[in-house]
Amino acid sequence: MESQDNKKSHEEKQEEVKIKEDDKRKKLGGIKATPFILATEIFDRFSTIGFHANMITYLTQQLNLPLVRASNIVSNFDGTASLTPLIGALIADSFAGRFWAIIVGSIIFELGLISFTTTALLKSLHPPPCPTLVDCKEASNFQLSTLYLSLLLLAIGLGGTRPCVMTYAADQLDMSKSSVESRSWNFFNWYYFSLGLARLTAVSVVVYIQDNVSWGWGLGIPTIAMGIAFIVFLAGSPLYTKVKPGGSLLVRVTQVIVSAIRKRKAVAPEDSSLLYQNKELDAAISVHGRLLHTPQFKWLDKAAVMKDGEATDSNPPNPWKIATVHRVEELKSFLRLLPVWAAGILLVTANSHSGSFNTQQAWTMKRHLSNSFQIPPASMSVFGILTGMTGLVLYERLFVPFVRRFTGTPAGITYLQRMGIGLIFNILTSIVSALVEKKRRTVAEHHNLLDNPKATVPISVFWLVPQLSLHGISEIFMTVGQLEFLYDQSPESMRSIALGLFWIANSMGNYLGTFMVSLVHKYTGHKNNWLPDRNLNRGKLDYYYWLVTGIQVVNFVYFVICAWFYNYKPLEEDMEADFKASEDGAAGNGEVELGTTEKV
Repeated sequence: MESQDNKKSHEEKQEEVKIKEDDKRKKLGGIKATPFILATEIFDRFSTIGFHANMITYLTQQLNLPLVRASNIVSNFDGTASLTPLIGALIADSFAGRFWAIIVGSIIFELGLISFTTTALLKSLHPPPCPTLVDCKEASNFQLSTLYLSLLLLAIGLGGTRPCVMTYAADQLDMSKSSVESRSWNFFNWYYFSLGLARLTAVSVVVYIQDNVSWGWGLGIPTIAMGIAFIVFLAGSPLYTKVKPGGSLLVRVTQVIVSAIRKRKAVAPEDSSLLYQNKELDAAISVHGRLLHTPQFKWLDKAAVMKDGEATDSNPPNPWKIATVHRVEELKSFLRLLPVWAAGILLVTANSHSGSFNTQQAWTMKRHLSNSFQIPPASMSVFGILTGMTGLVLYERLFVPFVRRFTGTPAGITYLQRMGIGLIFNILTSIVSALVEKKRRTVAEHHNLLDNPKATVPISVFWLVPQLSLHGISEIFMTVGQLEFLYDQSPESMRSIALGLFWIANSMGNYLGTFMVSLVHKYTGHKNNWLPDRNLNRGKLDYYYWLVTGIQVVNFVYFVICAWFYNYKPLEEDMEADFKASEDGAAGNGEVELGTTEKV
């Protein structure tokens, strides 16, 4: 009797411990935890933009590099810094977790900022000034190697933070479809709005300091800001919900493919309910709901076909011989979104050098607001940022409620429709850019300034505002829509990797942009080169913008075709966290099937 009482007492204690752990888990996360993460992202993005926005000026005027070479360095850095996030995402989702990926990435990024700032402070790390832009002594190989080391550290650091910060902030909230649709605010809109605040401050305050005070302070401030970001993130650590990594995605995907190949001669049943399912096995990678069977990529279904003796109580399943429906659908979901994702590559290609070229255009134009103050060239991007921030508020408060009346869609329009509108605005951006550059060069020719690269062309820098504002509107639709699409349509165990894909598109787009600019510079001749090294007035930058416009039109047609055939993922969502069972147990079965096929 005493032994049974002790056993009962032990079980009661275990139950009490479990209840306490559940209560503690419920107290973590939520809206109270997100400010620490978003504040970290704001400071992080402020630091990134703070050194990046004016990098083309630093390379051309401090290191005396030619325009095309400097622009390619900026683009190649963007490409590398957008490649590392996929590696960081794989590490985070597989075993390290997003929290530790952000910690390590932040430390390496800070080291890169310190190194970059040092190149500006030490005279031995940059060549003598060249105010005439004639016969300039370019940075030596040693000086450039220091710069490249700094950029490499920055790129590695961003590999840890870029794919994880947004998804980690979303981890703190209930991002189930029912919860998202019931909210009056959109997490992705406000996330991008907060980034706009960081970008706005960086391109106005930091760029002004770089151009008018010193590069030491102009780079030092972002370095200090990143240190503050790291401290803020650590301060919020006790509040965070830390989602456990679901194991190696690459291993799971490989297991599904191997299993499908082994059973290539098997016949998948017409009734999908006969395919292998195991809720307990998939618990760690389907916290918010299991993926339902879809008819696409049917050859992968063979991985879930059960043979005699497989997956019995006495014989645990071998994942190299049989896969659950959820794991098969993980791979299917990933394959489905790839064609749509690919449309973002050429979008980035089209925009990869626009920031550098806009800054160089602004240097040649009238920038004075008064006799004593003129707008720093790199600060002109503030107009695109302001348009984006204002547009996000109007989008959420006016556009969505208005359009919802006609579409019946809680978000107003679908992710794909939002992305398509963004692509259209980006085409308009390129067209306006070409027309404005034609106007700028015509004015320079009229005043006989074509051979004077240092002269100020008598045309207001505010001619650049329309193209910058159109680009800001494009980001509201395309960039935010793409983030929403990748997060929602990727399996929950792949969300960091899906955000890594977003940056991979940036990487590939920037590398393609570098390749395209290099070809244009090489093959458009020496006398009438579209993109000359030193004298933009003798170039044909408007021709480049027309080329970009053509590429984007082709890309838009491709996107529409992919979006038309895209099937949104179906999900069996666990509702137990949202509904309490009644005393008689009649609270429903706790599951609801979500997700239907939608067209653009």
